[in-house]
Amino acid sequence: MLELDAAEILRPPSTDDTERSGTSGPEAAFRAARPGLSGPAAPARARRRESFPMGPESRAFKRRFFRDASRAEWDDWRWQARNRLRTLAQLERVFTLTEDEREAIRRHQGALPVGITPVYAALMGLDDPSEPLRRTHVPVGAEYLRSPGEADDPLGEDSHAPVPGLVHRYPDRVLFLATAFCSTYCRYCTRSRLVGEVGGDHRFAYAQWEKALAYIAATPTVRDVLISGGDPLTLGDDKLDWLLGRLKAIPHVEFVRIGTKVPVVLPQRITRGLLAVLRRHRPIWMSLHFTHPKELTVETSEACDRLADAGVPLGSQTVLLKGVNDDAAVLKALFHGLLRRRVRPYYLFQCDPITGSAHFRTPVEKGIEIIRALRGHTSGYAVPTYVIDTPGGGGKVPLLPDYVVGRDGEDLLLRNFEGRLYRYHDPGGRIGRALATGSAEPC
Repeated sequence: MLELDAAEILRPPSTDDTERSGTSGPEAAFRAARPGLSGPAAPARARRRESFPMGPESRAFKRRFFRDASRAEWDDWRWQARNRLRTLAQLERVFTLTEDEREAIRRHQGALPVGITPVYAALMGLDDPSEPLRRTHVPVGAEYLRSPGEADDPLGEDSHAPVPGLVHRYPDRVLFLATAFCSTYCRYCTRSRLVGEVGGDHRFAYAQWEKALAYIAATPTVRDVLISGGDPLTLGDDKLDWLLGRLKAIPHVEFVRIGTKVPVVLPQRITRGLLAVLRRHRPIWMSLHFTHPKELTVETSEACDRLADAGVPLGSQTVLLKGVNDDAAVLKALFHGLLRRRVRPYYLFQCDPITGSAHFRTPVEKGIEIIRALRGHTSGYAVPTYVIDTPGGGGKVPLLPDYVVGRDGEDLLLRNFEGRLYRYHDPGGRIGRALATGSAEPC
């Protein structure tokens, strides 16, 4: 299977991959519903020059590797998508690759291709294979090793899909997979089995969307829809506008979220046109995928500011990764930076046991250790919930350090962030009864 071409992300919905004219059928209905966005003049309007700030990392990288590109091209998200680093030759032009990286790139077949936007590659260690962001996007041989407990679909998404591309795991929520396309491909991706591919059960075309929308409309318990993929913000404005409009028209859908890494890896995508779409369908909440403080650039700051100013509440979901961000000081810097950009750190995920991801996973106690180092030592808003998304489709389970020491009569004994013991009068309570009180005297 081939990776989606960059042009695919710009197409409006169609009944199949060959219908492009829009003269009849669902495509005509789509254009009739949004007449101001249709017709030959629409692309020209959508592509009008939009200035975007440029950080020092981007400036140096562009000067070195994309000298012939104009500033207008660099600021165009479509240009960034078209000029991603995807082949061994393109990667070797930029990175000093190790033989392990080179061989891993040569071996690749099928889903989860290599793809790195120039603006994101500018943040990576070009000569350092251990640099955190480079490790998350340049393949290594370890991703071809299958370890115990790993699976291609460890969260059981496919088994919880009543129709292709729609996951219904929780009673009142569904996950709507709108596309298989990402502007960059994280090597630890939960959906590594399907991203970057066209065909099969995951065609992500108009007909599949219609089946998912029909299921949601016929299931009144569904009040919350999370649009993900792939990355839904790689869809063109018209296509995203159409999908959000259809969801908004379903009376029992109260809450729509978008999961995306685009503001981090393709920040130029946050255009006036996209913001107009999001405003039109408010409230839209957005979960952003941040990994490391190096991602807190001039460009991502601008993207977050634009979204927040448009009235989009922003949260961050960070995956805990060995040798990348498994350090309390690193994550504290990230979370503080996110708060300054009006992004609330929401989840810290234990890395899912995707096939070939063992080199990214930490022991669970590392996550507990990090939360213990954050709780009480920084703002509560800067402390995300540490969760494991349980294998087999059991859903997210939050994990916390154990602050309950035991009981003394009617008092619950608690240990605070400093390690000191305190009493809380809790008559008739059961929590802590099975625990030993220990030898330390409570304050």
